[in-house]
Amino acid sequence: MKYIDIVNGPRHVSTIIQGCMRMPALTKEDAAKVIRTAYDQGINFYDHATCYGEDGAAEKKFAEAFPLTGLNREDIYIQSKCGLCFNRNEFDWTKENILSSVDDSLRRLKIDYLDTLLLHRPDVLYDPEEVAEAFDILEKSGKVRFFGVSNLVPMQIELLKKYVKQPLVINQVQLSLEQSQLIDQALYMNNKTTDFSVNRDGNALDYCRLNDITIQAWSPLQFGMFGGSFIDHPDFEELNKVLAELADREKVSKAAIAIAWILRHPAKMQAIIGSMNPEHIKDVCAAADVSLSHHDWYTLYLAAGKFLP
Repeated sequence: MKYIDIVNGPRHVSTIIQGCMRMPALTKEDAAKVIRTAYDQGINFYDHATCYGEDGAAEKKFAEAFPLTGLNREDIYIQSKCGLCFNRNEFDWTKENILSSVDDSLRRLKIDYLDTLLLHRPDVLYDPEEVAEAFDILEKSGKVRFFGVSNLVPMQIELLKKYVKQPLVINQVQLSLEQSQLIDQALYMNNKTTDFSVNRDGNALDYCRLNDITIQAWSPLQFGMFGGSFIDHPDFEELNKVLAELADREKVSKAAIAIAWILRHPAKMQAIIGSMNPEHIKDVCAAADVSLSHHDWYTLYLAAGKFLP
């Protein structure tokens, strides 16, 4: 496993993160096996959100399972996200909701603090001064150590930074070989012949690199927003051909190569995996030991349906 130090944030964190969204479907014994398998492969970072499962079911299952792993709280980094309130059909970054969401997460997870808290997608009605007040309370109380955001464009982050004292150290966004909008626009800029030239994120990748904000890539094996995995999918024949060739060369799985493509980027990103299959977790974690060349990276990018202008 490879590790990075997040600037102004947690240090020595794994470049691969274990996502816990699908954990509610498991027994506590199986959930414990997922947690422990990930840890034994070098993962020390676990990602949650208040909306993962009904009434925070993913956080509850994690708490039930964790005592069975033999691990200590200090062995791992726990991250959660707040702001998506599907029961009310709204996004909510009010001070009241942020504070109550953290208290609920801590109660469900049976822990005293979150290593990181992310604001989950933008609440377009939010008051940044309220967010700043909530962050101050959470930091002073010791309930949250570091702060960040998820799926925000640069100007939204800039507005938050005007009021929030704490560094915003993470931006969690979608990125995969197929969903590569984070990268595409710079290559196709000013090109009216393709939709790849459309700036869909306000140059978030360059902004985050300039401002020492670590990108966490969600759904790194997925096409579309919720289209499923492109691994072995018939619509991605050329991509799977190249993935297979590199997988054979490196003696890893195709999924590991797809994750390695993200980790190869010099922005020093983290990739979030969501598998609840211990064997798949082992396969994917091999990505951290794969060193793709500059040529390998472009070969995969073009095989995913891109082209050079």
